[in-house]
Amino acid sequence: MTRQQILDAIPHRDPFLLVDEIVEWGEDRIVCTKTFSGGEDFFAGHYPGFPLVPGVLLCEAAMQAGAILLSRHFAAVEGKVPVATRINQVRFKRMVRPRETLRMAVELTERLADAFFLKARVTVGGRLAVSFEFACTAANT
Repeated sequence: MTRQQILDAIPHRDPFLLVDEIVEWGEDRIVCTKTFSGGEDFFAGHYPGFPLVPGVLLCEAAMQAGAILLSRHFAAVEGKVPVATRINQVRFKRMVRPRETLRMAVELTERLADAFFLKARVTVGGRLAVSFEFACTAANT
């Protein structure tokens, strides 16, 4: 998938676009990647001398992947975007360092009207970094 297709799918833009590539995109599942270069501003203050990707950004990257997945559900409804409404069962298992590539796998588990329930797993080199569940709803733009 091209960068333009990612930009067409979600409203996020640099410097807060946290999806580099879509590896797989099915009806109810998506797999995306993101590599932090090490030059991002937050590394200067997030553990100077031992830079780490903040956990909240790991979650945000997976939720952006989920938003891309849901963009197909929102395509027919003009003026609506998915917005996170809940995050549960967050488990951080591994630190993520600069120049490591995230692999975000997000699965749509349930839909109730305009509410979408998803599960996310973020791995690095095949090892789990964070897993969580989240919900999104359709918000007016």
